[in-house]
Amino acid sequence: MVIEIAYITIDPAKAEEFEAAVRQAAPHFAAAEGCHGMRLERVHEDPAQYRLSVDWETVDHHMVTFRESEGFQQWRALAGPFFVEPPRVEHWHRAGDHFAAPH
Repeated sequence: MVIEIAYITIDPAKAEEFEAAVRQAAPHFAAAEGCHGMRLERVHEDPAQYRLSVDWETVDHHMVTFRESEGFQQWRALAGPFFVEPPRVEHWHRAGDHFAAPH
């Protein structure tokens, strides 16, 4: 499993619209081959900063299969207009699970 982390900067005055656009784009990720989950988080101290985390089977599922799909085009059409600058994207691997709080 690979975790795509996209660091996204937007105009915080447009946060509500941006979050709605990401919700609207979520089905394109859910339908993507090799995609297993998606989360959007906002920085508490800097409301212009977001982190989009997407779980992929492999880097190729993200960088080739999804990036060459209509779903990616739809994602960019929905969310792209809110980007102040191009997102910085990294691919992470979980290095350990050391603690989970009971619910």
